[in-house]
Amino acid sequence: MHNEIDLKAAINAISDVIQNRPRPIREFDQIYMKAGDMVMQSEFVASWANGRKLAFLGDGDAVSVCVAYLRAREIIGYGPSEIKVFDFDERIVGAVNRFAEREGLTALSATLYNCIDPFESVGEFDCFYTNPPWGASNGGASVNAFVQRGIESINYEGHGLVVIADDPGLKWPKVVLSNVQKYAAERGFYVSRMAPELHSYHLDDNPTLKSCNLVLSSVPGNEDRSASSVKLVSAERLKNFYGRSAEPRVRYVKEKSRVDYGKAHDSEYAFVGFEEENNV
Repeated sequence: MHNEIDLKAAINAISDVIQNRPRPIREFDQIYMKAGDMVMQSEFVASWANGRKLAFLGDGDAVSVCVAYLRAREIIGYGPSEIKVFDFDERIVGAVNRFAEREGLTALSATLYNCIDPFESVGEFDCFYTNPPWGASNGGASVNAFVQRGIESINYEGHGLVVIADDPGLKWPKVVLSNVQKYAAERGFYVSRMAPELHSYHLDDNPTLKSCNLVLSSVPGNEDRSASSVKLVSAERLKNFYGRSAEPRVRYVKEKSRVDYGKAHDSEYAFVGFEEENNV
Protein backbone atom coordinates (compact mmCIF):
# COMPACT_ATOMS: atom_id res chain seq x y z
CA MET A 1 0.00 0.00 0.00
CA HIS A 2 1.11 3.55 -0.61
CA ASN A 3 0.08 4.87 2.79
CA GLU A 4 0.03 3.34 6.26
CA ILE A 5 -3.52 2.44 7.27
CA ASP A 6 -5.21 0.42 10.01
CA LEU A 7 -5.39 -2.92 8.21
CA LYS A 8 -7.94 -4.46 10.58
CA ALA A 9 -10.27 -1.48 10.24
CA ALA A 10 -9.85 -1.53 6.47
CA ILE A 11 -10.65 -5.24 6.18
CA ASN A 12 -13.72 -4.84 8.40
CA ALA A 13 -14.93 -1.95 6.24
CA ILE A 14 -14.44 -3.94 3.04
CA SER A 15 -16.35 -6.80 4.72
CA ASP A 16 -19.32 -4.44 5.14
CA VAL A 17 -19.21 -3.68 1.42
CA ILE A 18 -18.93 -7.35 0.43
CA GLN A 19 -22.02 -8.13 2.53
CA ASN A 20 -23.89 -5.58 0.42
CA ARG A 21 -22.62 -6.94 -2.92
CA PRO A 22 -25.07 -8.92 -5.11
CA ARG A 23 -24.01 -12.35 -6.28
CA PRO A 24 -22.23 -12.47 -9.67
CA ILE A 25 -24.02 -13.56 -12.84
CA ARG A 26 -21.43 -15.66 -14.67
CA GLU A 27 -23.41 -15.40 -17.92
CA PHE A 28 -22.15 -11.82 -18.12
CA ASP A 29 -18.60 -12.65 -17.03
CA GLN A 30 -19.12 -11.13 -13.59
CA ILE A 31 -16.35 -12.36 -11.29
CA TYR A 32 -15.49 -10.72 -8.00
CA MET A 33 -12.15 -9.74 -6.54
CA LYS A 34 -11.10 -11.29 -3.24
CA ALA A 35 -11.26 -9.25 -0.05
CA GLY A 36 -7.55 -8.75 0.61
CA ASP A 37 -6.97 -7.53 -2.92
CA MET A 38 -9.97 -5.21 -2.64
CA VAL A 39 -8.36 -3.50 0.36
CA MET A 40 -5.15 -2.85 -1.57
CA GLN A 41 -6.98 -1.89 -4.76
CA SER A 42 -9.30 0.54 -2.99
CA GLU A 43 -6.43 2.30 -1.26
CA PHE A 44 -4.57 2.59 -4.56
CA VAL A 45 -7.60 3.97 -6.40
CA ALA A 46 -8.27 6.48 -3.61
CA SER A 47 -4.70 7.76 -3.82
CA TRP A 48 -4.57 7.69 -7.64
CA ALA A 49 -7.86 9.58 -8.05
CA ASN A 50 -7.46 11.88 -5.05
CA GLY A 51 -9.41 15.12 -5.54
CA ARG A 52 -10.67 14.06 -8.97
CA LYS A 53 -14.07 13.21 -10.41
CA LEU A 54 -14.01 9.47 -11.07
CA ALA A 55 -16.29 7.44 -13.36
CA PHE A 56 -16.66 3.68 -12.90
CA LEU A 57 -17.64 1.91 -16.11
CA GLY A 58 -19.20 -1.11 -14.43
CA ASP A 59 -18.38 -2.13 -10.86
CA GLY A 60 -19.48 -5.59 -9.77
CA ASP A 61 -16.51 -5.72 -7.38
CA ALA A 62 -17.86 -2.62 -5.54
CA VAL A 63 -14.43 -0.97 -5.44
CA SER A 64 -16.23 2.37 -5.85
CA VAL A 65 -18.10 1.76 -2.61
CA CYS A 66 -14.93 0.67 -0.81
CA VAL A 67 -13.08 3.82 -1.85
CA ALA A 68 -15.86 6.10 -0.61
CA TYR A 69 -16.48 4.08 2.56
CA LEU A 70 -12.83 3.90 3.64
CA ARG A 71 -12.64 7.68 3.45
CA ALA A 72 -15.95 8.20 5.23
CA ARG A 73 -14.76 5.94 8.05
CA GLU A 74 -11.52 8.00 8.18
CA ILE A 75 -9.46 4.87 7.55
CA ILE A 76 -7.86 6.84 4.73
CA GLY A 77 -7.78 10.62 4.47
CA TYR A 78 -7.93 11.00 0.70
CA GLY A 79 -10.02 9.99 -2.28
CA PRO A 80 -11.99 11.24 -5.31
CA SER A 81 -14.15 14.34 -4.97
CA GLU A 82 -16.96 12.50 -6.76
CA ILE A 83 -17.56 8.86 -7.74
CA LYS A 84 -20.26 7.78 -10.17
CA VAL A 85 -20.91 4.19 -11.21
CA PHE A 86 -22.40 3.32 -14.60
CA ASP A 87 -23.66 -0.28 -14.70
CA PHE A 88 -26.27 -2.25 -16.64
CA ASP A 89 -27.12 -4.41 -13.61
CA GLU A 90 -29.87 -2.78 -11.56
CA ARG A 91 -28.92 -4.98 -8.59
CA ILE A 92 -25.48 -3.36 -8.52
CA VAL A 93 -26.86 0.14 -9.03
CA GLY A 94 -29.37 -0.36 -6.24
CA ALA A 95 -26.80 -1.85 -3.88
CA VAL A 96 -24.44 1.10 -4.44
CA ASN A 97 -27.12 3.75 -3.95
CA ARG A 98 -28.65 2.10 -0.88
CA PHE A 99 -25.26 1.70 0.77
CA ALA A 100 -24.35 5.31 -0.05
CA GLU A 101 -27.63 6.56 1.43
CA ARG A 102 -27.34 4.44 4.56
CA GLU A 103 -23.73 5.45 5.26
CA GLY A 104 -24.02 9.08 4.18
CA LEU A 105 -21.59 8.74 1.27
CA THR A 106 -22.65 11.91 -0.51
CA ALA A 107 -19.86 11.75 -3.11
CA LEU A 108 -20.99 8.30 -4.34
CA SER A 109 -23.85 7.48 -6.73
CA ALA A 110 -24.77 4.96 -9.41
CA THR A 111 -26.95 4.99 -12.52
CA LEU A 112 -28.26 2.36 -14.91
CA TYR A 113 -26.28 2.29 -18.16
CA ASN A 114 -25.22 -0.25 -20.80
CA CYS A 115 -21.92 0.47 -22.58
CA ILE A 116 -23.50 -0.61 -25.88
CA ASP A 117 -25.55 2.60 -25.80
CA PRO A 118 -24.13 6.12 -26.33
CA PHE A 119 -22.54 7.64 -23.24
CA GLU A 120 -24.44 10.70 -22.06
CA SER A 121 -21.90 12.15 -19.60
CA VAL A 122 -19.10 12.95 -22.05
CA GLY A 123 -16.32 15.00 -20.49
CA GLU A 124 -17.83 15.19 -17.00
CA PHE A 125 -14.99 13.33 -15.26
CA ASP A 126 -11.23 13.57 -14.72
CA CYS A 127 -10.46 9.85 -14.66
CA PHE A 128 -12.14 6.50 -15.18
CA TYR A 129 -11.94 2.95 -13.81
CA THR A 130 -13.13 -0.23 -15.45
CA ASN A 131 -12.86 -3.97 -14.78
CA PRO A 132 -14.70 -5.19 -17.90
CA PRO A 133 -15.26 -8.62 -19.45
CA TRP A 134 -11.68 -9.66 -20.19
CA GLY A 135 -12.07 -10.59 -23.83
CA ALA A 136 -10.57 -14.09 -23.84
CA SER A 137 -12.68 -15.00 -26.89
CA ASN A 138 -12.59 -11.69 -28.76
CA GLY A 139 -9.01 -10.43 -28.49
CA GLY A 140 -9.99 -7.71 -26.04
CA ALA A 141 -12.77 -6.08 -28.10
CA SER A 142 -15.05 -6.17 -25.05
CA VAL A 143 -12.36 -4.46 -22.97
CA ASN A 144 -11.95 -1.75 -25.60
CA ALA A 145 -15.69 -1.06 -25.60
CA PHE A 146 -15.45 -0.09 -21.94
CA VAL A 147 -12.17 1.77 -22.50
CA GLN A 148 -13.90 3.78 -25.25
CA ARG A 149 -16.64 4.85 -22.85
CA GLY A 150 -14.03 5.69 -20.23
CA ILE A 151 -12.11 7.87 -22.68
CA GLU A 152 -15.37 9.61 -23.60
CA SER A 153 -16.13 10.21 -19.91
CA ILE A 154 -12.92 12.27 -19.60
CA ASN A 155 -13.15 13.70 -23.13
CA TYR A 156 -9.71 12.36 -24.13
CA GLU A 157 -7.88 14.25 -21.39
CA GLY A 158 -6.98 12.63 -18.09
CA HIS A 159 -6.33 9.18 -16.76
CA GLY A 160 -7.85 5.71 -16.80
CA LEU A 161 -7.34 2.51 -14.85
CA VAL A 162 -8.15 -0.74 -16.64
CA VAL A 163 -8.21 -3.99 -14.66
CA ILE A 164 -7.42 -6.77 -17.08
CA ALA A 165 -6.36 -10.44 -17.05
CA ASP A 166 -2.64 -11.03 -16.59
CA ASP A 167 -1.30 -14.58 -16.52
CA PRO A 168 2.19 -15.42 -17.90
CA GLY A 169 1.14 -19.03 -18.44
CA LEU A 170 -1.68 -18.20 -20.86
CA LYS A 171 -1.52 -16.77 -24.39
CA TRP A 172 -4.84 -14.90 -24.59
CA PRO A 173 -4.12 -12.32 -21.83
CA LYS A 174 -0.98 -11.25 -23.71
CA VAL A 175 -2.99 -10.79 -26.91
CA VAL A 176 -5.65 -8.80 -25.07
CA LEU A 177 -3.09 -6.60 -23.28
CA SER A 178 -1.40 -5.85 -26.59
CA ASN A 179 -4.66 -4.98 -28.33
CA VAL A 180 -5.88 -2.77 -25.49
CA GLN A 181 -2.61 -0.85 -25.37
CA LYS A 182 -2.74 -0.41 -29.15
CA TYR A 183 -6.36 0.80 -28.96
CA ALA A 184 -5.47 3.33 -26.25
CA ALA A 185 -2.38 4.55 -28.12
CA GLU A 186 -4.44 5.20 -31.26
CA ARG A 187 -6.59 7.51 -29.14
CA GLY A 188 -3.74 9.45 -27.62
CA PHE A 189 -3.10 7.50 -24.43
CA TYR A 190 0.05 5.82 -23.17
CA VAL A 191 0.64 3.27 -20.40
CA SER A 192 1.90 5.41 -17.52
CA ARG A 193 2.00 2.52 -15.07
CA MET A 194 1.40 -1.20 -14.90
CA ALA A 195 1.20 -3.44 -11.82
CA PRO A 196 1.27 -7.08 -13.03
CA GLU A 197 -0.44 -10.17 -11.56
CA LEU A 198 -1.99 -8.14 -8.78
CA HIS A 199 -5.52 -9.40 -8.03
CA SER A 200 -7.14 -12.78 -7.33
CA TYR A 201 -10.78 -13.72 -7.91
CA HIS A 202 -13.55 -16.07 -6.87
CA LEU A 203 -13.42 -17.97 -10.16
CA ASP A 204 -14.32 -21.64 -9.96
CA ASP A 205 -13.07 -22.68 -13.42
CA ASN A 206 -9.70 -20.89 -13.12
CA PRO A 207 -9.01 -19.96 -9.47
CA THR A 208 -5.37 -18.99 -10.12
CA LEU A 209 -6.11 -16.43 -12.86
CA LYS A 210 -4.99 -12.95 -11.86
CA SER A 211 -5.40 -9.44 -13.21
CA CYS A 212 -3.21 -6.36 -13.42
CA ASN A 213 -3.69 -2.62 -13.13
CA LEU A 214 -3.10 -0.95 -16.49
CA VAL A 215 -2.96 2.81 -15.94
CA LEU A 216 -3.49 5.00 -19.01
CA SER A 217 -2.73 8.71 -19.31
CA SER A 218 -3.44 11.15 -22.12
CA VAL A 219 -0.53 12.55 -24.10
CA PRO A 220 -0.01 16.34 -24.03
CA GLY A 221 -2.26 18.02 -26.58
CA ASN A 222 -4.80 15.21 -26.55
CA GLU A 223 -7.42 17.66 -25.30
CA ASP A 224 -7.66 18.93 -28.88
CA ARG A 225 -9.64 15.81 -29.77
CA SER A 226 -13.40 16.05 -29.39
CA ALA A 227 -15.39 13.13 -28.09
CA SER A 228 -18.66 12.03 -29.58
CA SER A 229 -20.47 8.97 -28.31
CA VAL A 230 -22.31 6.56 -30.58
CA LYS A 231 -23.99 3.22 -30.11
CA LEU A 232 -21.74 0.19 -30.47
CA VAL A 233 -23.45 -1.53 -33.39
CA SER A 234 -20.61 -3.34 -35.16
CA ALA A 235 -21.22 -7.10 -35.14
CA GLU A 236 -17.45 -7.62 -34.99
CA ARG A 237 -17.15 -5.52 -31.82
CA LEU A 238 -19.98 -7.41 -30.13
CA LYS A 239 -18.86 -10.91 -31.14
CA ASN A 240 -18.07 -13.13 -28.11
CA PHE A 241 -18.54 -10.08 -25.88
CA TYR A 242 -19.16 -12.10 -22.70
CA GLY A 243 -17.28 -15.20 -23.86
CA ARG A 244 -17.46 -17.65 -26.73
CA SER A 245 -20.77 -17.28 -28.64
CA ALA A 246 -22.06 -14.93 -25.93
CA GLU A 247 -23.14 -11.72 -27.67
CA PRO A 248 -25.01 -8.96 -25.77
CA ARG A 249 -28.73 -9.70 -25.83
CA VAL A 250 -29.68 -7.97 -22.59
CA ARG A 251 -29.83 -4.20 -22.19
CA TYR A 252 -30.38 -4.25 -18.41
CA VAL A 253 -30.42 -6.75 -15.59
CA LYS A 254 -33.49 -5.81 -13.55
CA GLU A 255 -33.70 -6.31 -9.81
CA LYS A 256 -36.75 -8.48 -9.03
CA SER A 257 -36.87 -7.63 -5.35
CA ARG A 258 -34.83 -5.71 -2.84
CA VAL A 259 -32.47 -8.28 -1.37
CA ASP A 260 -30.48 -8.10 1.87
CA TYR A 261 -27.31 -9.74 0.61
CA GLY A 262 -25.89 -9.98 4.12
CA LYS A 263 -28.56 -12.47 5.19
CA ALA A 264 -29.58 -15.91 3.97
CA HIS A 265 -32.54 -15.83 1.58
CA ASP A 266 -35.53 -17.88 2.70
CA SER A 267 -35.25 -19.99 -0.46
CA GLU A 268 -31.97 -21.40 0.86
CA TYR A 269 -33.26 -23.12 3.99
CA ALA A 270 -36.23 -24.71 5.77
CA PHE A 271 -36.97 -25.28 9.47
CA VAL A 272 -37.67 -28.64 11.10
CA GLY A 273 -39.39 -28.22 14.48
CA PHE A 274 -38.93 -30.50 17.50
CA GLU A 275 -42.31 -32.15 17.02
CA GLU A 276 -41.72 -32.68 13.31
CA GLU A 277 -38.29 -34.17 14.01
CA ASN A 278 -39.81 -36.72 16.39
CA ASN A 279 -42.25 -37.83 13.71
CA VAL A 280 -39.53 -38.37 11.09
